[in-house]
Amino acid sequence: MRTIIFLNTQKSGSSRDAIKIAEQLGFFTILLTDREKFLQQRTEFPDIHQMIFVDLTNIELIRMIIRKQQELGRYIEAIVSFTDPYVYLATKLNDEFCIGRFSTEAIRKMEDKILTREFLQDLPYTPFYLTYNGLDSTSTFVEQIKHPFPLMVKSPQSAGSKDVIKVENNDELTSSIHLLLSKYPEQPILIEEYLDGPQYLVETLVLDGNVHIIAIIEQEISQRQRFIITGYSVLQSLDSRLKENLQMTVETIIKAFGMLTGACHLELRLINQQWKMIEINPRISGGAMNRMVQFAYGINLVQETLKVLLGLSPDLTRKWEKNIFTQYVIISTRGILERVTGKNRAYLFPGVQEVYIKPRKGALLSAPLSMGQRYAYIIATGETSDQAKQNAKNAAKEIKFHLKPI
Repeated sequence: MRTIIFLNTQKSGSSRDAIKIAEQLGFFTILLTDREKFLQQRTEFPDIHQMIFVDLTNIELIRMIIRKQQELGRYIEAIVSFTDPYVYLATKLNDEFCIGRFSTEAIRKMEDKILTREFLQDLPYTPFYLTYNGLDSTSTFVEQIKHPFPLMVKSPQSAGSKDVIKVENNDELTSSIHLLLSKYPEQPILIEEYLDGPQYLVETLVLDGNVHIIAIIEQEISQRQRFIITGYSVLQSLDSRLKENLQMTVETIIKAFGMLTGACHLELRLINQQWKMIEINPRISGGAMNRMVQFAYGINLVQETLKVLLGLSPDLTRKWEKNIFTQYVIISTRGILERVTGKNRAYLFPGVQEVYIKPRKGALLSAPLSMGQRYAYIIATGETSDQAKQNAKNAAKEIKFHLKPI
């Protein structure tokens, strides 16, 4: 039986889209997950044919499970992950048990933010950074930093704005380092300069060393306790000189890693007409990204990525070009969800393509400390990018989360 094994997934978004597509393509789908809650909600995952609860840090146990599946007659054609931090592990296992087609070493470097900075330190797209490895006292380390504030403090394994903190002075820097040390005592900590400028996300698929830019998305950021991206505008036009510079920047960065085949997305900020890289990740963005690209261009990027992994030729042809804006909904209070209203009304607004509500009744909701705490999104189109944006924002105002205070 033709089989694809997935390491981890979210309940919705790009990673879940991948499993649904694999099932539609006729594959037997196996999910290895460390989220016990998914097994309790098993009926909500009809596209997953077999779900196995496993410690995803136990690589030998995962290898045993894969061999057992082979003994049962499963013909495993691919092992893949669309979530952090399992992309490299899945690619490595894919090399062992299947035909490895993605650039494993490049993915390893991309997945670790400190390795990324070290590898690209001589390129002009890399901002100022330092690494705290715990050898010196925190006070000694902080006193040695001469770069002006604000600075950013990050865990090298951070994803979705989790464990990314903006600091304005030495006291905040010290307390943030201590916070991350308490959460990840054996990990180094990354300190970077704060970059102030418009931020863009670039989705790419690399085929035989050729970098294909699939979509360029301008991001809107809500600066609360953390940097939370709440708006995404899929750009249909960009100043020609700026676009040419962006293409060169993206190609230079990806080729520096030696990536010949694979998917990755970059987040960059434009500072005085110079691109600076915030981060790079060896996968498509999560959340609604796959749906955004579909609505904008008719390209199912997750499907085409799977096809490349399986040795098939992807179709990256744009079927159409539409102005798309996605508005995420966050909240500012904390409580137990009693009900959500406004979804049907949101669909009545012009241009609305999709309305998604994430949490269910009884869930604990709060102001966001990571992108995982965005609780709804609306994807809308319009005659212009501004109209698409306004349509999405107007519809989003209808979504109300009714909470029981705690």
